Amino acid sequence: MATRSPYSGAYRKLLIAFDVGTTYSGVSYSILDPGQVPEIKGVTRFPAQERVGGDSKIPTIIYYNRNGEVEVVGAEATSEGVQEKAEDEGWTKVEWFKLHLRPKTTSSAGVTQSLPPLPPNKTVVDLFADFMRYLYACTKAYIQETYSNGADMWSSAESLGRIDFVLSHPNGWEGAQQAQMRTAAIRAGLVPDTGDGRGRIHFVTEGEASLHFCIQSGLTTESLKNGDGILIVDAGGGTIDISAYAQSASSTGMSFEEISPSQCHFQGSIFVTNRARDFLQDFLRGSKFSEDVEHITNCFDKVTKLTFRNISEPQFIKFGSARDKDPNLNIRSGQLKLAGTDVATFFNPSILCVIRAITQQREKSRKPISSIFLVGGFAASDWLFTKLKDSLEPFGLTFCRPDSHVNKAVGDGAVSFYLDHYVATRISKYAYGTDCHFTFNPSNQQHAKRLSSVYTDVDGTLQIPNCFDVILPKNTQISETKEFRQPYVHLSRNQGDLFQMGFTIKCYRGPDYPKWSDINSHMYSTLCRIEANTSALAKKLKPQNRQGIRGTYYKVDFDIVLSFGLTELKAQICWKENGQERRGPVSIVYEPDTTIHDD
Repeated sequence: MATRSPYSGAYRKLLIAFDVGTTYSGVSYSILDPGQVPEIKGVTRFPAQERVGGDSKIPTIIYYNRNGEVEVVGAEATSEGVQEKAEDEGWTKVEWFKLHLRPKTTSSAGVTQSLPPLPPNKTVVDLFADFMRYLYACTKAYIQETYSNGADMWSSAESLGRIDFVLSHPNGWEGAQQAQMRTAAIRAGLVPDTGDGRGRIHFVTEGEASLHFCIQSGLTTESLKNGDGILIVDAGGGTIDISAYAQSASSTGMSFEEISPSQCHFQGSIFVTNRARDFLQDFLRGSKFSEDVEHITNCFDKVTKLTFRNISEPQFIKFGSARDKDPNLNIRSGQLKLAGTDVATFFNPSILCVIRAITQQREKSRKPISSIFLVGGFAASDWLFTKLKDSLEPFGLTFCRPDSHVNKAVGDGAVSFYLDHYVATRISKYAYGTDCHFTFNPSNQQHAKRLSSVYTDVDGTLQIPNCFDVILPKNTQISETKEFRQPYVHLSRNQGDLFQMGFTIKCYRGPDYPKWSDINSHMYSTLCRIEANTSALAKKLKPQNRQGIRGTYYKVDFDIVLSFGLTELKAQICWKENGQERRGPVSIVYEPDTTIHDD
């Protein structure tokens, strides 16, 4: 188990991690006192929660009334009598809303049909804000009640802006999703909408958070002795995140490097439930039980899905009373009997997806992978664990899962990510760059093929449009301090046009090296737009002219600088003034992702 250094800050601080899951959510935290070794703890009391213990989480459920106002959240939403009251008063139940935030890729194109729709006049940001507001209130009450000086401690930290937050998200989430989560955190009142406030929101992928959990739990110690890599499979309610890491040489302590691009698949436990629902709808169609499909599915989700272990034995869904029976449908005494082989089909796509993803990770890995750790709420399924173990151990892989608290991995790991920062290098999953134009070269065959699109720029040179310039190549290992930069030139006859410059950063998801933005255009998606105030630079420009060109023009030489080493994209524009490099402030603007593209 890794040791942690004392907190080196000058004043007390609170650190809170929100693990907003598709089906269940939790909160972990740490009180950072100068000179003291921080401990990771969990919020273990929530309103109306039945089980109180170290691994407690609450359902990710919100009920809204007819006016769009929050009525009940979390465990309170599953309390006795709530469903009846909701039906009587016309409340709207919202669950699984996390997946509405996902990037719109072809791999997730079919997810929408599996999700309950968003309530009227609500966005997914609204839902995240309402849920995080509830988690924040619960955390505040818990800390105030748990510590003798809790009320003063919270009041001081809150008023002085000394509460930092870590928000975890699936491996597949990108900058646009992080931006929406930060907006939700601001709306929830976690931080003010200022530069300092936004800076107190930090992000970590669920895969990386799970790695930190495994390190802190001592699970990785033996696996790393021979220098091999380890694979983290975080199986949750909505997504299954696959991440590969290895220990790297470091003079400053324990350090890890990502050794294969992470993956994110929409094959979590809710999709097992959805496949069970589809089966039951077909099986019970035309019978008197067809209207009970939703209730029977819920009973399967809460009990049968979790206890399924043996394909050769029949499985039972207890949903009614002794009066409910139909021998032709295998229903007796309120129980529906299903063949174990049928129940196994509900799991098969998820199991096959994980096996395929693990195989791909091992093939692409920079180091051999010898151990696999299964964490997350779905990891509690004995059937999932057994099938993965049986399929993978013959290949010489050690496959295991923590004995307890597998659903705490992301929350506790998110706090450890902030405190311990074990991952020093990550791998770019895609190629990132920007549209531009190249100077026409008639001896270049590809240029010659595009002769019809060549145009004359203001400086008289011939240019080819629809070019894509890669700033960060795919599958590149990135340290946190490494910057990726490319030089560019911007020309204009009007000096004022250069006072503000903006550029779109795109992501290319194809297998090859991109050169032209009009080839395989469906493989490109907009990551963000960076905008910079370059007025200080533009005001110092001197008009230029070239022989044979009428009129003058202005020229700006600059670099676009991207940093992907942390869990968020950082971008800047830099230039030279009097031989000194200058960097301008840049705003990063994310637009809602409406593009469907290939993964």
